Amino acid sequence: MIANRRINAYQKESIKTQIAGANPYTIIQMLMHGCLERLAKGKGCIERKDLQGKSENLSKATAILHALAESLDMEIGGEVAQNLAGLYEYMIGRINDASIERTTEPLVESMQLMLEIKSGWDSIPQSEVEKGLALQAQRG
Repeated sequence: MIANRRINAYQKESIKTQIAGANPYTIIQMLMHGCLERLAKGKGCIERKDLQGKSENLSKATAILHALAESLDMEIGGEVAQNLAGLYEYMIGRINDASIERTTEPLVESMQLMLEIKSGWDSIPQSEVEKGLALQAQRG
């Protein structure tokens, strides 16, 4: 038990350090990874009938999706940003369905959607990432 607390404390501190030195592109990657992790943990909790763990993990996954939605720049992102916002809202609804119904199918669907979104994000060429970061810096 004490070892688990120490590991958790170390992991939290490690994440804080990573975020402090990360650019916005990397932070979005980390959020997407965190969402996938929380969805998977929530799925496991439902399967084990761990209601407290289900609630904690699905609440965190939902919070991450809200953060991702809030990070969208509708002006620059246009239709792509609007579509992502819609997907994030849809996933939040599916997570709520899973939580209420205590079924894993909506979580599997949400994980598949997030994997597809993350795959697209991860495939953005570094040169485009740098252009986007420079544009963001100009905008302040």
